Amino acid sequence: MNDLLGSLLDLVQSVDPVLRTLLAGLAMVLETSVLLGLVVPGDTVAIVSSTAVATPSEFVALIAALMIGALVGESVGFALGRRFGPAIRRSAVGRHLGERNWVRAETYLARRGGIAVFVSRFLPVLHSLIPLTVGMSPMRYRTFLAWTAPACLLWSTAYVSVGAGAAGGYREVADRLHGAGYLFVAAIVVFAVAVVVIKRIVHSREERHMTPPPEDDAEA
Repeated sequence: MNDLLGSLLDLVQSVDPVLRTLLAGLAMVLETSVLLGLVVPGDTVAIVSSTAVATPSEFVALIAALMIGALVGESVGFALGRRFGPAIRRSAVGRHLGERNWVRAETYLARRGGIAVFVSRFLPVLHSLIPLTVGMSPMRYRTFLAWTAPACLLWSTAYVSVGAGAAGGYREVADRLHGAGYLFVAAIVVFAVAVVVIKRIVHSREERHMTPPPEDDAEA
């Protein structure tokens, strides 16, 4: 396990730090725009890229790249929602998402405002739909940005901290502990499970704000 994991981590770290950071940021632009967040695994990109962090400056740079990439992608989603929102909703991709999800996003935004923007960063489907939905709403861009920026910072910091910490801890003990690779995998799995649990708790608490009144649901 140690040999395999060490080879994989070395492969990621062999990429030029600047290029690696820029690619991570670009991946986040794609992950958060034009509904590609449903396809491109942003969480995986953040974890994998963070395992190669070797210095404090790389740590800060990666967080900044992921955050800026997410903000750019969400801004693109906002702009597309402002200009083409209804057309995107009627498109094949929009129909694939289901009218129910669009209605839930609209209802959530109408009831929770900026809080919906912040929380949606941590929820599946909604984090791709909310920027478009905000673009179709009266909310101003500066308000949208004020709520989504801290959410993107929190998300980026959490993932980079865990990925870099787990990889750094592994490298420190790999030569002395035969099962170090298993500990690394266990740390990532525990984090992934914790993320799933937290998302479910948040979703459960916010669910009532996403559910439209019976008459609205029937019309949809």
